Amino acid sequence: MSKRKKIFPCGHKGYGRVCHQCVQQEIETEREKKTKQDWLATFATDRIDLRQLPKNVVIKARHILQGLAEHRDYREFHGKRLHYDRHIISIPVTRNYRLICCDRTGCLTPEAVISHEDYNVAKPRH
Repeated sequence: MSKRKKIFPCGHKGYGRVCHQCVQQEIETEREKKTKQDWLATFATDRIDLRQLPKNVVIKARHILQGLAEHRDYREFHGKRLHYDRHIISIPVTRNYRLICCDRTGCLTPEAVISHEDYNVAKPRH
């Protein structure tokens, strides 16, 4: 007496009462949803909006922001004051992104993380 594979409503073949492939897919989908929700929840504590940036840029920007919050010098992160406005400081996050800070009151205030391309376009030409 041999068991025959049956075809489940989803189209998969197998033995038993439920399709184990579909159950496994549902578990993986729930795990991915939870991971994404956890990641999105971390943005609530950021001082500036980082939602539109790639994950590696967000992680590095948070590291720099944490250092600045601990009153570390912006030059430790290779930041530089801009020539046309000495109150604005540009800190490289990655090769393609810059953290723009303002230093009007003696302490740094993060303004935004922008792409290097946008950063170059925004600079006034002399």
